[in-house]
Amino acid sequence: QVQLVESGGGLVQAGGSLRLSCAASGRTFSSYTIGWFRQRPGKEREFVARIKWSDGNTLYTGSVKGRFTISRENGKNTVDLQMNNLKPEDTALYYCAARQDDSGRFAYWGQGTQVTVSS
Repeated sequence: QVQLVESGGGLVQAGGSLRLSCAASGRTFSSYTIGWFRQRPGKEREFVARIKWSDGNTLYTGSVKGRFTISRENGKNTVDLQMNNLKPEDTALYYCAARQDDSGRFAYWGQGTQVTVSS
């Protein structure tokens, strides 16, 4: 069974940085894609970024391009989200999720980690 555990959330001032980490276990993830999603207060959950484990190919939503970087560390089975120049509108519960590369659906989800950006 795939398990995903997020860490690294917290409170930061606008303009600051945080690094989120997603520890993945239960599978060999070479044929998986790992994504980060967030749910802002009063909003639907939305896609933030994803990385394809096999080749490191990445994709970002427009509002975080140039500020967030997703990366994987094969030896540790972790996927990190480096978040720089944080804005109050980045305040959200951040989740990591996993899907097999031949599936369109993220089937596995972590419990989330809270990020709060103060102005």
